[in-house]
Amino acid sequence: MKQLLFPNNPQFWYETLRSMSHIAYGGADFGEVVSTSERIVEGDYDSWHEEWLATADRVSAEAEKALEAGHKVSARDGFLRASNYYRSAEFFLHGNPCDPRHDHAYDRSVACFQAAAALYASPRIEPVRIPYEGTTLPGYLYRADTSGTPRPTLIMHSGFDGTAEELHFSGALAAVERGYTVLTFDGPGQPGPRHREGLVFRPDWENVITPVVDFAESLPEVDSSRIALLGSSMGGILAPRAAAFEHRLAALIAVDGVYDLGQISVRGIPGDRGEAERLLRAESAPELDARFEQILAQDATARWAINHGMYVMGVDTPRAFSASYLDYTLQGGIAEQIRCPTLVCDAAEDEFFRGQPEQLYDHLTCPRTLMVFTAEEGAGAHCHPGAMRLSLARIFDWLDDTLTNTP
Repeated sequence: MKQLLFPNNPQFWYETLRSMSHIAYGGADFGEVVSTSERIVEGDYDSWHEEWLATADRVSAEAEKALEAGHKVSARDGFLRASNYYRSAEFFLHGNPCDPRHDHAYDRSVACFQAAAALYASPRIEPVRIPYEGTTLPGYLYRADTSGTPRPTLIMHSGFDGTAEELHFSGALAAVERGYTVLTFDGPGQPGPRHREGLVFRPDWENVITPVVDFAESLPEVDSSRIALLGSSMGGILAPRAAAFEHRLAALIAVDGVYDLGQISVRGIPGDRGEAERLLRAESAPELDARFEQILAQDATARWAINHGMYVMGVDTPRAFSASYLDYTLQGGIAEQIRCPTLVCDAAEDEFFRGQPEQLYDHLTCPRTLMVFTAEEGAGAHCHPGAMRLSLARIFDWLDDTLTNTP
């Protein structure tokens, strides 16, 4: 897709397209996104933060006025957009250590979303705390109605940089509209647990999903025989990893599928995979460290990904971040242990994980479907921003058919 804004910066354009994609479910307005983008200095992270924060502040203030005047629908809609704009404002602040401005924008994003959730009459959206290893994980429970009737249920989580609040716009609302009970959450390494408790990512994601399924099964609105799991972005490897060991799941959706993050880590390192892994894990590798410093200086997208990656993985150097990716893999027969019907989504022009959905699909031995989204459909980018209605329709039609045919 042509970069309509930020023509010389694919990273800024992708994040702008991401915000545009949330228009479909009330998370943005086109004019607000464009006018904000026009004020941003291309490639300048401070400018990005300041302009998105200004827009978020303006929209949230208008929502507050609407609420004071008793205009609840207008207030809800404003709080939703403000939540997404605050999320965008803090997006590039996750260095190691995290920029202190992140605290304010993140907290405002959550507060605005929860204000909007409280104003929904239907569906009912309730903040929840999911018990997890002596603490809790933050999430939201979406009820299609107030009857308490058990319904097919979708558990959703994001990946490397998404929030539980953002999932409202990228699947949760679409699923509850179709009659599902929906449970979204942030796991360790994701914004809530990382920001508030210092919990970092872990590769054995089944130890995250199992307590979430336990919690879901305790809810009267959940049909425990029809619980599906959807993971997006890096969640496209986390969710399949969990499904390989948590066999209560009735269906699995990877948006988009990922097979082995280690392939990204070793890319560009001389020698074979074994030598690359040895260097990444070595106590000392000065030449490789110098190479990372060169990448940080020359590649803006890599600079953000590495800095954010050190933060969410809880490590101190670019090489340690790349080494951490080696543990996130479905190799060695893990993918083959998934039993439930699985949908692997694939973006034809994915700039991050191109080719990996096919690898995951090829290793599955369960009932499986590969769903490819193209640039001609406006859906060719990573996780299909710009074609949210199209992609979610196809994904949830597959889930409807799959769970209808579940014994």
